[in-house]
Amino acid sequence: MGRIGAYAGLLAAAVAGLLSPQNTAPAPREGSDEPVVVSTEHPRLFLRPARLRLLRRERERQSMRWRQFEALIAGNAPMPEPGFAAALDYQASGNAAAGHRAIAWALGNTTDLRQMALVYDWCQTLLSDAERRELAARIARRMAETAPDDSIPAASARALAAVALFDEVPQVPDRELNRLVHKWWNGTIAPALRAGHNVVPRETSYALMELLHALADNTRVDLRESCPGFFRDFPIEHLMGYYPAPYPGAQNEYYIGVMRHPGEPDPRAAALDRAAELAMVAYDPNAPETQVLQGWLMHDRFLMRSTFGSPYEFLWANPYQPGLSYYNVPLVYYNPDFGRLFLRSSWEDDADWFGLFDGTMQMFTGGHATAIDAARRTEPLWLKEATICFAGSGRKFQLTLDEPAPVFVVSLEPRHAYEVEVDDEEMFEAASDAGGILELDDVPAGRAAGVRMK
Repeated sequence: MGRIGAYAGLLAAAVAGLLSPQNTAPAPREGSDEPVVVSTEHPRLFLRPARLRLLRRERERQSMRWRQFEALIAGNAPMPEPGFAAALDYQASGNAAAGHRAIAWALGNTTDLRQMALVYDWCQTLLSDAERRELAARIARRMAETAPDDSIPAASARALAAVALFDEVPQVPDRELNRLVHKWWNGTIAPALRAGHNVVPRETSYALMELLHALADNTRVDLRESCPGFFRDFPIEHLMGYYPAPYPGAQNEYYIGVMRHPGEPDPRAAALDRAAELAMVAYDPNAPETQVLQGWLMHDRFLMRSTFGSPYEFLWANPYQPGLSYYNVPLVYYNPDFGRLFLRSSWEDDADWFGLFDGTMQMFTGGHATAIDAARRTEPLWLKEATICFAGSGRKFQLTLDEPAPVFVVSLEPRHAYEVEVDDEEMFEAASDAGGILELDDVPAGRAAGVRMK
């Protein structure tokens, strides 16, 4: 089955003839010193001309997303990210009062680098010379203070700040952008991704997308070029990593992404999951994988209406972008590079779901996720699309497949070679992946068959 192999051809055929992705410029070669240069005018961050035109048309048309966002701003709702929300309102509506509120917030803030950068970039035409100098100095100081933090959210915030300040604060933005691209990404993150290390946890997906947008929109650096396999899989893995049953939030429903320790869902994390997917579609709207995401995202019951989610919904959603039905996506997703396996019984909300990710194994059924103790599980797990065998309790299995379907043996030693013998078949050698998963393609259907591994 391979990585996304089962559905790659299907999705590609479904969008044959579409234009190529917008962001096609390669990233600087790894190991090179090619400078990273910003060559755009303000606003630089996310609101490039095409998106800004879309947002202003949404305001003129009084779209559902604009009305929701405007109602919160006009009603003086306490916005969790006030600088971001007020500056976005200024850019979309031209409301100078909102822009000045954003500036006042930024000048009174010393810690939220990301929001300060957005206000500086989006409210340029409203800033006095004194305000511009003061805010730029605050941003530069915060960049220096967070320099030791190389987490994806911190690095992304510094990238946004560097793009916003480029050509306006000597040396600091230039130095930081080159460090982030050449040393941090090409020297650390990309090699780790190619080696199958989970250095991009799901909860950092939105910050990663902001980083990609900021660089591609302003420097023509496309970080995806350094690890195309990871980014090809990224949208579908995000989709398959949702539990099936929607969560009824206070303002709208959410799908909840996988959690290592199932518990009470976090609506903020769910909102950022959705925002990340909206940003994926905006980044590469013509890729078959993001076309599927678009089909998943454009359901009004999931439109974010909260004070936290509404600005993201308005900023990134494009209801005019065509999408593909996610019902065309096969129900088995297997990524051997990272040792991840997701199965669904259907695309309905009451589906059963199995997930093995980052050393965690779970089953979702009846509206609840529970951990699986593979060491105690003796019987295979039979789902319509695949069978899971648990090696923690032994390496001999008796299987009866009604029709050909993949079989996955889990709880093996990661990246270890095994001799596999299937009744009436020749013995062969196969290796488990980074998560201790081994896929068996040759188990016969229509009769009982024993499988032995050593």
